[in-house]
Amino acid sequence: MGLIVNLISILAGLIALPVALVGLIPFFGLANYLAIPIAVVGAALGTLSGYKSGRNFNLFVIVVAVIRLILGGGLL
Repeated sequence: MGLIVNLISILAGLIALPVALVGLIPFFGLANYLAIPIAVVGAALGTLSGYKSGRNFNLFVIVVAVIRLILGGGLL
């Protein structure tokens, strides 16, 4: 059961990562507000799975999106 939940977590991260990468482009930073909740759900699922890989991948996506929002002035 834990392996399947971890795979779902990684899938959520793979959905959130391209959205966060689009958010790195100027004038598309708003996409990070969509990427963060998807990655938070993925990180929660990764935590519940007992494996670290899904959680860590989603935490990486969250950090990338939050840093971009901070640099762009969208998150204080």
